Amino acid sequence: LHLSAVKLAELHSDLKIQEKDELSWKKLKAEGLDEDGEKEAKLRRNLNVIMTKYGMNGKKDSQLVDTNYIKDGTESDTLDDPRLEKLWSKAKTSGKFSDEELDKLWREFKHHKEKIREYNILLETVSRTEDIHKNVINPSEENLVKEEILHSKHRELKEKLRSINQGFERLRKVSHQGYDTTSEFEEPRVIDLWDMAKSANFTEKELESFREELKHFEAKIEKHHHYQKQLEISHQKLKHVEGTGDKDHLNRNKEKYAMLQEKTKELGYKVKKHLQDLSSRISQGLQHNEL
Repeated sequence: LHLSAVKLAELHSDLKIQEKDELSWKKLKAEGLDEDGEKEAKLRRNLNVIMTKYGMNGKKDSQLVDTNYIKDGTESDTLDDPRLEKLWSKAKTSGKFSDEELDKLWREFKHHKEKIREYNILLETVSRTEDIHKNVINPSEENLVKEEILHSKHRELKEKLRSINQGFERLRKVSHQGYDTTSEFEEPRVIDLWDMAKSANFTEKELESFREELKHFEAKIEKHHHYQKQLEISHQKLKHVEGTGDKDHLNRNKEKYAMLQEKTKELGYKVKKHLQDLSSRISQGLQHNEL
C-alpha cells in the first residue's frame, strides 16, 4: 500500500474498531437482534469507508497521496474540491497564518475532505438500497422494516450534510479572517461535535458536561498527534540508521520505533472509539429534536 508509519498505525486502529464491532454484531445476530439487517449494513458501509480511505478498494485513484502534514502535507496532497482548493490557496498566501497554524488549518481541510467522502459513500449505499426497494412488487412486513431503515439512513445523510455545510462555513471564515484566539476548541473533530451538540436536545447541565468531556477528548487527540509526530521522526531516523551498518544503533532505533508504533496504535484506537461514542450521543439528541 506504500503507507507511511502514521497511516499504517491509523489503519490498524480503524481495523481494530471494525473487528470489535463485527464481533459485537455476531453476538447480536446469534441472539436474533438484527433481524432487519441494519447493523450489518452499517458494518459493511464502515468497511467500505476504511477500504476507500486507505486505497484498498481496487480503485487506483481512490487512495490519498500518501503524505503527512508533519513533513510536506500542505503541498503534496489534493482536496478534490475546487472550492476547498481555492480557500486553501487564499489562506496560504494571505500571510495571516504561522507555519503551525497552517498545519492546523490543513488538518481541518483534510478532515472536511474525509467528511465529504463518507457522505458520498453513504449516499451511494442509500441510492442502491432505494433502487432495490422500488423494484419490489409485493409489499410485506419485511419491506416495511427496510423502509424504516431507509428513513434512518436519510436522517444520517441529513446530519452529515449539515455537518459538511457547517464545516465549510467555518473553513471559509477562518481562511479569510485567520484563527480566533478566543476559540474554545482547536481540533476539527471536536469543533464539529461541539457545533452539533449545541443543536441537539441537551439541557444546559448536559451541554456543560459534554463541553468538559470534549476538553478531555481534545487533550487525548493532542497526545495522539504528539505520538504521530514522534513515530514519523523515528521512522525517518530508522531509515537513516539502516544505511550506516551500525547494528547496535539500529537495534536501539528499532526498539524505540516499535514502542512508538504500539503507543500510536493504542491511542489511535482510543481516540476513534471515544469519537464513536460522542457522535452516537449527539446523533440520538438530534434525532430526538426531529420527533
